[in-house]
Amino acid sequence: MVSRTCSFRKDSGEPCRAAPLRDSDFCLMHSPEHAQEVQEARRLGGLRRRREATLAGAYDLEGVEGVEQVRRILQIAVLDALGLENSLARVRTLLYAAQVSLKLLETGEVEERVAALEHTLGPRLEKGGRRR
Repeated sequence: MVSRTCSFRKDSGEPCRAAPLRDSDFCLMHSPEHAQEVQEARRLGGLRRRREATLAGAYDLEGVEGVEQVRRILQIAVLDALGLENSLARVRTLLYAAQVSLKLLETGEVEERVAALEHTLGPRLEKGGRRR
């Protein structure tokens, strides 16, 4: 089975390599019939990236790769919930945040203990060749 590729050629002469649309020789990005849609998608993507950067700066958030970053998100959510009108939904949100917070504290503690063990046992494991 031979797979079709987009007929568009880059300035360097390289082919696009994306799969073309069903009834076209071009992929969505290079299809003349979809040029306005693609332009609007690019515009919205740029707006989203700017908005994400603005929000990350406003909330002092660098990502969600580690326990500390997730703690920051939890802190933001709790502070926002505390600012809401007192209601059953607010109470439920705060209780759920407390539950998540306990789990996060437990995870952080386990992470610290494993790091301490690895630091202590690291030289022994390296000598024995058992380190993975």
